Amino acid sequence: MWQTDSVWFEIAIVSAIYAVGNILFGQFEERTPKWRRLGKYILTLLIVIVLSTYFGRTVAMSVLGAFIVPFLYVHGYYLPQKEGINGWTGEPKGKYYDFWKWNKNIF
Repeated sequence: MWQTDSVWFEIAIVSAIYAVGNILFGQFEERTPKWRRLGKYILTLLIVIVLSTYFGRTVAMSVLGAFIVPFLYVHGYYLPQKEGINGWTGEPKGKYYDFWKWNKNIF
């Protein structure tokens, strides 16, 4: 019953990562279009499934784990050092909205 030797295991891992990410960090994507957020999820899922199918689960999970490197670079170095935005909290909001070219007038 509890077998992990199918592609559904990879789907569950990617889905869990995106679910936790959206719960914890969804407020920073408040103005990102829904189609783009969904597209990012589907693209990641397809990459992991294709890699797992053709090269094995170890390669697929390694590539998924390697996705953290650009995340750490952007949030740990680029945003704070180059843009003056806190990579963890997205503050100051004015600079964060300017970075994404979002309208600051919410209401």
